Amino acid sequence: MGSQSHHRPLVYFTIEDESMLAEAFSEFDEENFAITYKVAGTDDVFVTTAETRELMDRHDVPYNVLAEEDPGRVAILHTPVSREELVDYEDAVRALALAYRAIAVACVGINGEANLGFDLSKDTSSYTYFTVPAGHTFIWRMFHDRDEAVEFLDKLTLSDRDALEWAESIPLATSDELVGYH
Repeated sequence: MGSQSHHRPLVYFTIEDESMLAEAFSEFDEENFAITYKVAGTDDVFVTTAETRELMDRHDVPYNVLAEEDPGRVAILHTPVSREELVDYEDAVRALALAYRAIAVACVGINGEANLGFDLSKDTSSYTYFTVPAGHTFIWRMFHDRDEAVEFLDKLTLSDRDALEWAESIPLATSDELVGYH
């Protein structure tokens, strides 16, 4: 799975009847990890992984591909625990980021931890979560531009050089550079 999965595109698609997704997904084998996210602010645009797309094809789910995005363009900053638990789910995390048109996500903790280093009750719009099957629920800070990531991580990590280098090396400058799907 590893680095090879970076070349399998994430897919934006539409489907006439959303309930067909739920129906098809319920028929997938349990050992398959299938996930799709509705793109925020749209009525009928979804984003999914190559793995889920193959399952949808195998089960003859009728959908229309709108666009494909290279997963390597969406950056992930892990914690040691998230890196360990998410090794097979990175493309799913990237699809989640794309559902919010984010160019990068940084793991900022695990749900239930007392001290995340910030107050989620003030503003949750920049945060999302991903639950690993049989694992933790990780909380992610989403970024729509590189400068925002640099600024946030500078504060969060007290100018940790590795974190700042990660932020500065995010492949896209802003979410405007993501593939369009209209």
